[in-house]
Amino acid sequence: YPTDTLLPGMKLGWDRTKNLNKTLTSWASFIDPSSGRYVFKIENWTVSHGLIINWGEYERRTGAIYSSLVNITETEEEISHSLNITTNVSSIQLLQMTHIGSLLLMELVGGERRRLFYFPTDTCDDYNFCGDNSYCNFVLPTGRNCACIAGFQPSGQYAVGLTKSKPPCVRKSQLSCHEKEFKKIRNVKLPDTQLKIFETNVG
Repeated sequence: YPTDTLLPGMKLGWDRTKNLNKTLTSWASFIDPSSGRYVFKIENWTVSHGLIINWGEYERRTGAIYSSLVNITETEEEISHSLNITTNVSSIQLLQMTHIGSLLLMELVGGERRRLFYFPTDTCDDYNFCGDNSYCNFVLPTGRNCACIAGFQPSGQYAVGLTKSKPPCVRKSQLSCHEKEFKKIRNVKLPDTQLKIFETNVG
């Protein structure tokens, strides 16, 4: 049962036989080890996601870099993320949910700490910042902005600034089942699969 730090050999996520979800909970502050406001949990969706939650609200969701650094197991018995166990005792990896709301993967080599991964990497890692059918671009020095994916455009009523909500991206034309309308989009996270269908066998 991890607290704020996952050690090699521990499992983070769902034990489906016990209906138990093991999470990381941050410290309240740098010097106060009581439970803090941030929780890192694994969601029991079609493709498991690592989510940083702030006071119960989804704040950030991990992507491909995180998934390449941890071991992900998805079976009928469990959905878990873990770290490699090595025979080299002089090198140990740790995954920590920090008190400032960041996820830190580090390696202890001898008496030194090396940072392997730090999340979030930029402000586009905020959860669902741009909304449906859109993606976030991080561009210096202006920061982040949203764009509709190919085949979609900002909704007319929002485009002229009639509301303060995020402008949703709507389809430019009706979907046709007779044409090839799938488009490969690179360097983005997979859609949130909580309310969507995802076919894992499609390349």
